[in-house]
Amino acid sequence: MSKVLIIGAGGVGSVVVHKCAQVEEVFSEICLASRTLSRCENIQKSVKERTGRDIEIAQVDADNVAETVALIKRVNPKLVLNLALPYQDLHIMDACLETGVDYLDTANYEPPDEAKFCYKWQWDYQARFKEKGLMALLGSGFDPGVTNVYCAHAAKHHFDEIHYVDILDANAGDHGHPFATNFNPEINIREVTAKGKYWENGTWVETAPLSIKQSYDFPAIGPKNAYLMYHEELESLAKNIKGLKRIRFWMTFSDNYLKHLEVLQNVGMTGIEPVMFEGREIIPLQFLKALLPDPASLGPRTKGKTCIGCEVEGVKDGKPKKMFIYNVCDHEECYREVGSQAISYTTGVPAMIGAMMMLTGKWRGAGVFNMEELDPDPFMEKLNIHGLPWVEKVMI
Repeated sequence: MSKVLIIGAGGVGSVVVHKCAQVEEVFSEICLASRTLSRCENIQKSVKERTGRDIEIAQVDADNVAETVALIKRVNPKLVLNLALPYQDLHIMDACLETGVDYLDTANYEPPDEAKFCYKWQWDYQARFKEKGLMALLGSGFDPGVTNVYCAHAAKHHFDEIHYVDILDANAGDHGHPFATNFNPEINIREVTAKGKYWENGTWVETAPLSIKQSYDFPAIGPKNAYLMYHEELESLAKNIKGLKRIRFWMTFSDNYLKHLEVLQNVGMTGIEPVMFEGREIIPLQFLKALLPDPASLGPRTKGKTCIGCEVEGVKDGKPKKMFIYNVCDHEECYREVGSQAISYTTGVPAMIGAMMMLTGKWRGAGVFNMEELDPDPFMEKLNIHGLPWVEKVMI
């Protein structure tokens, strides 16, 4: 039984708190902290109503290392779960190092002034965490996260060599808004408007944003256009899967979403460079974020399903093999359980399970770890128990 500190009270943070509260035998005490205390209060009330459990709440500016250190010392958790913005990853890792507490996040660090996926900044913490005997688990969401574990599971149980991986992420949910993003608008739009990139034969191949697409027939959803993007798990999987020849990431978008995004780009609203407005600097994308619906508000409106999985191809016993490992999640079922839509749910549940793996000793080590570096079996078992059951479909 362990106490945890959860930093971040957005849609994902809310799911993580609710799911941790469901497993009292592991998460005996929970403290939720955010810059906006009212968000914590709303989640605290919902957790009490849904689970009967009381959680502690606190206010913190996660960009302020000293403030975060003071909070960690006061709360005295065994693990810090970082569900704040990716810009804050390094600050929270610094605070964990100073206080001697293990660390977990769901997305890699991004510098505020550059839309860039790169694990180097966090991998550079390897020696410091190792020297202190602390564990940092990176990317314990769905993609990254579950997709990494799917690949490790495939390598352990189904393939002698994995040659090709396509990660496929489809959201067929309908929230009724003309335009909205399913997670933090600033992060979402930075991802989508960035150049695409995939790894093939030992090198990275760059593409124009959303310039390559394929139609894929997703289980429980049907055919959807999926667009090639760069995503952070490609970097670690390309490094850690031996024998890999190519790995790509694909995500679906509706024509309506893409048309709105094109217009917003054309008028400069997706920019991250400061512009002068009425005598002061503003970031266009941050202003756009303030205008768009809060992703946490989409839960009661969203209907439909998501399907996320890994299509893996390689060799087993000298013969070619291809399979799809995936999960289907229903937006309305997620809302009934924890008050959030499926995008937050599919990220929040794996964060809780990753924390469970660390706290129960199933995953232990000193240093900085990506998900595929650890034993997939106990994590895969918990996915089936805690709301994200997986399916294996052999294709060849």
